[in-house]
Amino acid sequence: MEMIRVNSSAIVAIGYDEKSMQMKITFQQGRTYDFCRVPKHIFEGFQRASSKGTYYNSHIRDRYQC
Repeated sequence: MEMIRVNSSAIVAIGYDEKSMQMKITFQQGRTYDFCRVPKHIFEGFQRASSKGTYYNSHIRDRYQC
């Protein structure tokens, strides 16, 4: 999965595999987490969000556990 660097104080990079609907997020502290069954529109919104941390907290956090 290709990881895309993002401009965020909390998040370093994000990646998404459309076939498996799996997303990865690498946080500033160095940990990478997997998220499963993530709809494509959620990942696309994450990419476009001006605040990645706010979007993560509102749309991804505590959802899509593997």
